[in-house]
Amino acid sequence: MLSYNVATLLRSAPGTERRYPVENLEMEIAEDLRLAEPIEGEVRLSRTGRSILARAHLTTAIEGYCSRCLTPIVAKIDVDIEEEALPSIDIDSGLPVNQAEEPDALRLDSHHELDLGEPIREAISLAEPSSMLCRDNCRGLCLVCGVDLNNVTEHDHADDTVDPRLAALAEWSDRPDSN
Repeated sequence: MLSYNVATLLRSAPGTERRYPVENLEMEIAEDLRLAEPIEGEVRLSRTGRSILARAHLTTAIEGYCSRCLTPIVAKIDVDIEEEALPSIDIDSGLPVNQAEEPDALRLDSHHELDLGEPIREAISLAEPSSMLCRDNCRGLCLVCGVDLNNVTEHDHADDTVDPRLAALAEWSDRPDSN
């Protein structure tokens, strides 16, 4: 779980730190993003003068498809997180803290619990590669018939018909250079 009670840390001197291992953590990331391996790593929580600073280094892997040949693959993900969490309740008086100055800040709940679930989901989602490849030299799929070009040594189409919309370009490329 990625929820930590930080009440004792809030009463500690600034600079005090607590470390928590993250092992075999399974969680849903996004509707279109699935983990292939559990999340592993460490969370470090430090007391600052006004808040809790959460730092984490986490590793996992996500499922996906090669963007060229559509082979299912697994991509390793490493994320580093640094978030400041502000109290919502004053630890000494028990009164609510004015949140108007920083309405979008990550907040501790009313029981001084810090939930890092959402920041970790966001970090993993943002670390997803824009295009995953099964290998650097993936040849992809044939644009005409869809065969995986990584699995064949020779591949051609005897009848390379030109799309009628592009026929003028084909004729133009067949002309000798006029220079």
